[in-house]
Amino acid sequence: MKKDVYHRMKYKSIAIDGPSGAGKSTLAKKAAEALGYLYVDTGAIYRTVGLCALRRGIAPDDHGGVVAMLGTFTLDLRHGEDGLQHMYLDGEDVTGEIRRPEVSMYASAVSALPEVRAFLMDLQRGLAQRQNVIMDGRDIGTVVLPGADIKIFLTASLEDRARRRWQELRERGMECDYASVLADMAARDENDSRRAAAPLRRAEDALLLDTTGNSLEQSFQLLLQTIKERLDP
Repeated sequence: MKKDVYHRMKYKSIAIDGPSGAGKSTLAKKAAEALGYLYVDTGAIYRTVGLCALRRGIAPDDHGGVVAMLGTFTLDLRHGEDGLQHMYLDGEDVTGEIRRPEVSMYASAVSALPEVRAFLMDLQRGLAQRQNVIMDGRDIGTVVLPGADIKIFLTASLEDRARRRWQELRERGMECDYASVLADMAARDENDSRRAAAPLRRAEDALLLDTTGNSLEQSFQLLLQTIKERLDP
């Protein structure tokens, strides 16, 4: 979709891209709450497709099996009374389950398929056509919303990102060790950057925000200040 189409749109869109564990979801959600925008976690959408493949016993590298699966399940995104984005697979709330480590690699694998990305594209763009949104993912500024009003590439060092994800999983009561999380994240970085369909990369007009060493609050204030400066130049 051409950029001038987005410029004629009534609503504002903010695209936040970056590697796994950069804090995109947490920070984008907080920023959306502060600004009164709808938060859209696109990674959760791909994780839900990955969970579907996992549950059906389809290997993550079975491209034909994954493509054949599309259209045979229902996927829904709803914002509950708690203000959080909930993902539903065939009517079941799987918001918690899609965060399991094994689902991460499935999500990375299925998101590399052009057929999957095309299948979900209309859903993502449709949300931005109906309200002001902050949408985060890996190709929002480059593919999904190339004409977004503000584009940000949020990142941090691999070690910092792995530490944050490890702590997050432990807080959720999931058994894991830091070395495994670090290895999984490094593998996902490789997969996301090298995939043929919409690889992870910084859009030419995206602002780079590196939060290595920052606390959550420091990162949030940096992101919010950056957005506000560009919404009200």
